[in-house]
Amino acid sequence: MNFMFDGIHLTIFGSDFIIYYYGIIMMTATLAGAWLAAREVARRGYDAEMVWDVLIWLVIGAIVGARLWHVFTPSPSSIAEGITTEHYLTHPFDLINLRNGGLGIPGGVIGGALALYLYVRRNKRIGFAEWVDIIAPGLALGQAIGRWGNFFNQELYGAPTDLPWKIFIEPRRRLPGFENVSYYHPLFLYESLLNLANMFFLIWVMRKFKDVLKAGDVFLVYLITYPVVRFLLEFLRLDASQLGGINANQTFLGFVALVSAAVLFWRHRKTAEPAVVPVDEDAVEE
Repeated sequence: MNFMFDGIHLTIFGSDFIIYYYGIIMMTATLAGAWLAAREVARRGYDAEMVWDVLIWLVIGAIVGARLWHVFTPSPSSIAEGITTEHYLTHPFDLINLRNGGLGIPGGVIGGALALYLYVRRNKRIGFAEWVDIIAPGLALGQAIGRWGNFFNQELYGAPTDLPWKIFIEPRRRLPGFENVSYYHPLFLYESLLNLANMFFLIWVMRKFKDVLKAGDVFLVYLITYPVVRFLLEFLRLDASQLGGINANQTFLGFVALVSAAVLFWRHRKTAEPAVVPVDEDAVEE
C-alpha cells in the first residue's frame, strides 16, 4: 500500500488498484450533505429516513447533469487537446468515462433538481419547494467539502500569485502558456470557505425568518448567494468552461442570481391595500 498525492495505490494478487482521494472526498461530501438534510427533515417533524430514499435520485440526477454540462461547455484546455463536444458525442465511452474528470456544478444542480421533481411526483409527502429548502444548506456543505477533491487533482486553480497562501502546481498539471509558473491562487479553497459560510448563512435565514419565509425561499437565497460567489471567483479562473466564446459558468450563474433575486423580491412584494371609500352616514339615513 502506497499513499500518493492523488490516492492510495494498492497491489492485490499482483494487480494494481488506485483508490482516488477525489472519490473519497466526493462520497464524504454527499454523505455530509445528506446528514444535514436529514437533521432538517427531522426538525420539521418528518421521517429522516426519507432523505436516504431520495439521495439515490439526487446523486444520479446530479452526475448526469454535471457530466452533460461539462460535455456541452468544454474548457479551452480540453478543446486544445481535441476533447470537444463533438468528440464526446462521437466517442460514447469517453462520454461516460468519469475517471478522466469533467463535472460541472451548474449542471449537477439542475440535474439533481429534475431528479428531485420526479421523486416528488412519486412520493408527495413533502412538496418540491419544501424539499429544495431542506436540501439547500446540505448542498452548500457538500460543495464546501467536495472542492477539496480539486486540491488533490491539482485542477481548477486560479491565476498565478505570490501571496503567502499560494499553492504549488506540478508541471504536468499546468495549463498551456503557464509551464514555467509554479504558484497559483488556491481557488478551490476560496470556494470551499465561501460555501461553508453560505451553509451557515442559509441555516440562519431558515431560522431567523421562519415566520415570513415561503416554501422555496431558502433555495432561492441559495440561487443568489452561490452564483454570486462563483461569478466573482470566475475572474480568477484560468481555464473557464466556454460556450460560443464566452465564460459559460459565469454568464449562466450571473443570470441565475439576477432572476432568483427578482423572483424572491416579487414573492414578498407589498401589494397596495384597497382604498377605503368613506361612507356618507347622512346619505345612508335618507
